[in-house]
Amino acid sequence: MQLLDLIETTVVGLGYELVEFETSPRARLLRVLIDKIVTDDTNKSGISVEDCTVVSNQLSRVFLVENVDYDRLEVSSPGLDRPLVKAADYRRFAGQDVQIKLRVPLGSQRNFSGVLEGLRDEGGVELVCLRVNETQHQFALDNIDRARLVPKF
Repeated sequence: MQLLDLIETTVVGLGYELVEFETSPRARLLRVLIDKIVTDDTNKSGISVEDCTVVSNQLSRVFLVENVDYDRLEVSSPGLDRPLVKAADYRRFAGQDVQIKLRVPLGSQRNFSGVLEGLRDEGGVELVCLRVNETQHQFALDNIDRARLVPKF
């Protein structure tokens, strides 16, 4: 079983969502970002230190059984500037302020900030819809290099 699959199976089995998984160049550091959805309508994450401890302890046991060689494991919340990784993230966080960086520029611009209006399918291509001021932009999901929520204070 691949390391990512092993981590995702474990995290989901504990009732959390795997947001992102990163490794250092030689996989000595394993960084796992987890989230969960609060059941009210605020759509905010509710990850606590105890949640991270539960996931960290379980992953450590799984890695021992599966002989995964690593030096350090970090489990944390994705934070207020949560990365948007999966198509479901673009649906879930519609209406939120986001920053998007494209792989291939649109015109001469790669960075966009605006209100996420969701994701739609057009001819088999998933398009992320973003409103910047009064202008509507659409980007192919596979052209997005990075996207993050912009926290409001």
